[in-house]
Parts: sequence; structure tokens; C-alpha cells
Amino acid sequence: MLLPSIFGEDLFDDWLDFPDTRDLDKVERKLYGRHANRLMKTDVHEHEDHYEMDIDLPGFKKEEITVALKEGYLTVSAQKGLDEDDKDKKGKLIRQERFTGAMKRSFYVGDHVKQEDVKAKFEHGVLKLTFPKEKEEALPEQKTIMIEG
Repeated sequence: MLLPSIFGEDLFDDWLDFPDTRDLDKVERKLYGRHANRLMKTDVHEHEDHYEMDIDLPGFKKEEITVALKEGYLTVSAQKGLDEDDKDKKGKLIRQERFTGAMKRSFYVGDHVKQEDVKAKFEHGVLKLTFPKEKEEALPEQKTIMIEG
């Protein structure tokens, strides 16, 4: 679409005063820190009788993270907010913005896992979850009878 040069790149963005997408990147960095591209990366380690999950949540506090277990799904949620005020020299408010961000991931861990089985620890921006493996049912031992004859 061709627009007269008196308009910016998009007439409707100028008219409706939509924010520049570069501003949104700045907001994301303000909310999540300079490691925003590493959020919620997950490593799963299998052990003999349990699993360990390490989930990267840099820039979050423990109070901003929720772990829930429902119908075999382990859900990790993280949410934070940021208020930003600019005041002039006389203390009058000239700009006030509020930003919020939230993310969530769910993992199927099986119906055998109970809430009390899940252990969670948050340290240095990494949420570590530990939960038991489903116990495999042992096949009944087959005994053979010797046939004489």
C-alpha cells in the first residue's frame, strides 16, 4: 500500500498511536531482565526412580512462581509486574506506565504422581522439580513344572 510521505510507515499505527515494536522489546527486557530469551527453558533428567526438571526463570522471585498438579499435569506459571513513573522537577506526574508479563508451561507427569510427591526448590533463577517415576508392575514370575516320564 502506498501512502503519502507525510505519514509514517503505517497510517493506522500513527493515527491510533500504537507503540513501536522496539518499545515492546524494551518492556520485555525491563520485565524479565537481559536473559529474557532464556525463560522457561527446561531440562529433564531421568534417574532410576525419579525425574528432575530444571526450568530457567531468570529475573523472577520465588513469590512470582506457582507450581500446580492437576489430573496428571504439572503446570509451572510465572507472573510479574512493573510500574514506571516519570515526574517533573515539581513532582507532578507526567507519565505512568504499567507492564505485566506471564508465562506458563505444562508437563504430563502421569496420574500416579501426587502433590506431596513433588519437591520444588528455586535457587539462582532455576526452578528444580523432583517427582517419582511410575513404578512398572512386575510381571508374575512363571514357574515351570518338571514332567517326569
